[in-house]
Amino acid sequence: MPERTRPSVLLLALLLCTLGFSLASGASESANSTCPLDLSYVSTFPWDHSSCDPPTSNLTDCCQTLLSLFGISFSERLRNTGFFRLPDTATSASCLSVFQAKLSSSPLSLSSNLTSSCFTPDQFIITSEYCAGIETEQEWVEKLGNTTVLNSACDSNLGDLSKCASCLNAGFEVSSNLTAMDGNTSHSTPCFYLTVVYAAGIVNLQGPRYPPTANCILGLALSNQTSSSKSKRNHTTVIALSISAAAFFVILVSAIGLLLFKRSKRKKKMFLKGEMDGGSEGKLAYPRPNTGATLFDIKELSKATNNFSAANLIGRGGFGVVYKGVLPDGSHVAVKKVLDPYMEGSDEEFRNEVEIISNLRHRNLVPLRGCCISDDDIDEGKQWFLVYDFMPNGSLEQYIFGNKNKALSWNQRKSVILDVAKGLTYLHYGVKPAIYHRDIKATNILLDSEFQARVADFGLARQSKEGQSHLTTRVAGTHGYLAPEYALYGQLTEKSDVYSFGVLVLEIMTGRRALDMSAPYGIVLVTDWAWTLVKAGRTSEVLDESLVIDSSPNSIAKGLMERFVLVGILCAHVMVALRPTIAEALRILEGDIDVPEIPDRPVPLGLGLGVGFGEVGNTFTASPGDSGPKMPDTDALR
Repeated sequence: MPERTRPSVLLLALLLCTLGFSLASGASESANSTCPLDLSYVSTFPWDHSSCDPPTSNLTDCCQTLLSLFGISFSERLRNTGFFRLPDTATSASCLSVFQAKLSSSPLSLSSNLTSSCFTPDQFIITSEYCAGIETEQEWVEKLGNTTVLNSACDSNLGDLSKCASCLNAGFEVSSNLTAMDGNTSHSTPCFYLTVVYAAGIVNLQGPRYPPTANCILGLALSNQTSSSKSKRNHTTVIALSISAAAFFVILVSAIGLLLFKRSKRKKKMFLKGEMDGGSEGKLAYPRPNTGATLFDIKELSKATNNFSAANLIGRGGFGVVYKGVLPDGSHVAVKKVLDPYMEGSDEEFRNEVEIISNLRHRNLVPLRGCCISDDDIDEGKQWFLVYDFMPNGSLEQYIFGNKNKALSWNQRKSVILDVAKGLTYLHYGVKPAIYHRDIKATNILLDSEFQARVADFGLARQSKEGQSHLTTRVAGTHGYLAPEYALYGQLTEKSDVYSFGVLVLEIMTGRRALDMSAPYGIVLVTDWAWTLVKAGRTSEVLDESLVIDSSPNSIAKGLMERFVLVGILCAHVMVALRPTIAEALRILEGDIDVPEIPDRPVPLGLGLGVGFGEVGNTFTASPGDSGPKMPDTDALR
């Protein structure tokens, strides 16, 4: 199998994959039926055509690859003539005919109906309504000036991963500016496509026919011909440098950590014995004054969890393991052991954070009872524990994807979705400064004895000494749920939680996981799958089978279900500006406001750092925020 491209996967590439490839030449050109595109490269460019040979096994993947390949000619035409896209249907049809002829002829000899199966001529026509009235390079300059952030980020050789990532970042920024100028959020995708074509055709000095440029900006998977030697050398260099840097960093951090650990021993013991327990040696649990937090003794928690027995283990995540316990008063609790407290900050910060979180009270949040700080264990060293109320009905995950006998009814699913929205609304707007969760997922939604949903692991909220405007949990996030802007370059806003909430809503309504790993043509994100059906007018096919049965005699219920599906898709839109706030999403769900028109999704999207667009088994028709470490399904409370 041909070697795949690297993390050109950066969204600029991968968003373009989707590109219903709305690129081409200017409307100011006189229309004719002769194709103005130079497609001579199709048979000689080192692109990976395995997904199109034969195409029947994965026509979607083949079409996406052909869009990227076709995009080279649009970028090159813009470079040579200054025109975006094509002037009319006849010209577009002519170009598609030439494109097909190149694909069918030797040496490719691909199927003779690929372009007719994948495209329609009107996909590639330019109008003044397309994006901000831009049809030519000159109009682009008039709108944005001679230089933008693209010029510094995308002009060089993009075979370097860091440079490709910078180009991606710049592409998002310029695309957002164009959408704002246009004033119509439904044009966000066309504006992004213009940005991509401009970056490849005008900005990049090597041009769109240069393989690394096509790979990074256009998202075109390269064949073994170019990637096997040069890419391997580049990868080897990058890996070697990375390992060396990492080794040095580990040694440095270890030395500093050991020094700080020794220095903090006396201060920590004074802190534990004096400030937190008032001189009582910390042997008994009791509430701190003016807070809801309780300081627990390690012996008490050990007894409650049967010495942290494996039989009591109920959850495991990247930052902690969770045990079920019973306190002396007979109450059931969930005890979370923080795996690496040295990476989480000082004991004083931990205590302050616990005080903040333990004072949060909302019926849709899992209550935090208190904490424990211990360094009695010589082998373990410092240990931190968080003690939560125990939720007897477990996590939402087991009801969506577990035993079908536990399948939730429509009313239960609706209630869960509304409960989660209300809990997040409280974290975003009921707390000053706001708390952003960053890891909304089915395993972090717990169900109490009355089957009311409660948001768990909303975290340790650090009160910033720098006066930051919001608090955040220290959770890395999970495959399939991460918002692309956060996953790719760390931009965290309230809309990051909204994205994860949208994915969760679709999981609940469809019964499908955020990421479908079994798809024959690669990983598929539930949002992309759902939007494809909704866009085709087949919204009812998105619903879980049990919901279809529930709603069959009730058209009103079915209408509400479809509303919830649309809200999920809207919340999980890849463009931040197009997502509602969680408060707005709640109002739409409750029927207070109508569901707005949903702009097209530029799919498929990148999964973060992975192989290039078009790879069988790794074609990322999933969102770019999915490169984070996947937590076990039992991760009920991280």
